[in-house]
Amino acid sequence: MERKKTNHTKSQWQEIRQAWLFLAPAIIVVGIFFVLAVLFAFYLSFNDVNLFTNTFSFKGIENYLRIFTDQKARIALRNTATFALVVVPLQTIFALIIAYILSSKGIKGKKLFRMVYFLPTLTSSSALTIIFMFIFNIYGPVNDLFMNLGFYSEPINFLQEPAYALKVIMVMNIWSTVPYYMTIYLASLVDLPHSLYEAAEIDGATTVDKLRYITIPYLRPITTYVLLTGIIGTFQMFDQAYIFSNGSGGPNNSTLTLSLMIYQYAFGQMNTMGYAAALAIVLAIIIFITSLLAEKLNKERG
Repeated sequence: MERKKTNHTKSQWQEIRQAWLFLAPAIIVVGIFFVLAVLFAFYLSFNDVNLFTNTFSFKGIENYLRIFTDQKARIALRNTATFALVVVPLQTIFALIIAYILSSKGIKGKKLFRMVYFLPTLTSSSALTIIFMFIFNIYGPVNDLFMNLGFYSEPINFLQEPAYALKVIMVMNIWSTVPYYMTIYLASLVDLPHSLYEAAEIDGATTVDKLRYITIPYLRPITTYVLLTGIIGTFQMFDQAYIFSNGSGGPNNSTLTLSLMIYQYAFGQMNTMGYAAALAIVLAIIIFITSLLAEKLNKERG
């Protein structure tokens, strides 16, 4: 079959040129700070790099092979995966439940609650981390509360115990991200036809039935977005772990994440920028594959 030629009028060509003109700044910025940066990182991953002397030594795939034998990399991957597997489902479930409750009729003070509950989202992650470090300090209010309730007699050093350190960051992340995703769910629930709920009530459906068979299927596209952004955010978690451990990933590497490890090798040691770039490429691939799997799984359940 012959390909038909597209004949544009003079005004249409002017509109196309104007469109490209308006898009040009964004394309240039993306090209310089994203595309070129990714390509340069990919190039660095095959070299040993000393940024101070600006010297490059080609190593082939040695940096990538080093990842599989690096015990520290395995710990960072395990911590990052654990963090994502715990935080993403819980923040999604809590956000959906709270949004569903607030969308119900007859609840007073919903607007005030939404406004107050959304405030943590407006606060910087660094400030929230410092606040939670105070709350979970060995002399902080959490220890005082639990000891007064009789859960234990001696205070727990949550910040310095490997068994608790990452869990504290999980709690903080869930608490600070649920309001944002709750707002997204609420905005979608506004468009949900109430006639579906009314028909379900006539058929004798309970609140749980309406949530399971009407609300959740209707919100599936939004849930996909929440899962994808949650996965990307948790796999890239850096600032909380950095502030919590003062950049070390401690105690005993319990808060070491892949992003923090990339920072350590890129700026904390000499001649390891290439290895850091290889770790960054691998992290990007992991995020991409995990996001695809999450999206596919969510669609299959629909």
